[in-house]
Amino acid sequence: MGSQAWEVIGVIDTEGDCAEWTFPAEPGAVRTARAAVRGQLHGWQLDCLVDLAALLVSELVTNSLRYATGPIGVRLVRPTGGDGALLVEVSDPLPDPPRERVARPEDESGRGLQLVAGSSRRWGTRPGEIGKTVWFELAVPG
Repeated sequence: MGSQAWEVIGVIDTEGDCAEWTFPAEPGAVRTARAAVRGQLHGWQLDCLVDLAALLVSELVTNSLRYATGPIGVRLVRPTGGDGALLVEVSDPLPDPPRERVARPEDESGRGLQLVAGSSRRWGTRPGEIGKTVWFELAVPG
C-alpha cells in the first residue's frame, strides 16, 4: 500500500489496526487522502464504510487546506473488540478549532462539519502539540 505513487509527505504506518499518512498542504491532497482512505478500508474489508469515510475525509482535508499552510495528517484506527467504530482523524498545524456553521442554500461552502456531525456516531476536536485534530467515529454495521 505504501508503494503506490501518491503525493504523500510520509506514510507513517499502514499495517495492523492503524494507518497514518501525512500529506502536503496542496490541492491534490484531497484526492490523495481520499484514495489512501479508500484503499486502506478496502484492505481492512470495511467496504461498507469506504464511501462515507472518503467523503468526510475529503471535507476535513478541504477545510485544512483552506485555512492551514502546513502538512495535513490523516489517521485511521480499525475497530477492535466490541466497540464497532472506525476512528478517523485529520490533523493540521492551525490551532484554531473549526466552527460549525449553517450554510445558506446559495452558499458554495460551509457544509463540511454539518456532514461530519450528521453522518458520524461522534465527532470532536482536540488540540495537539502543534495545531489540532478533528476526529469522527463511524459505526460498523453488523
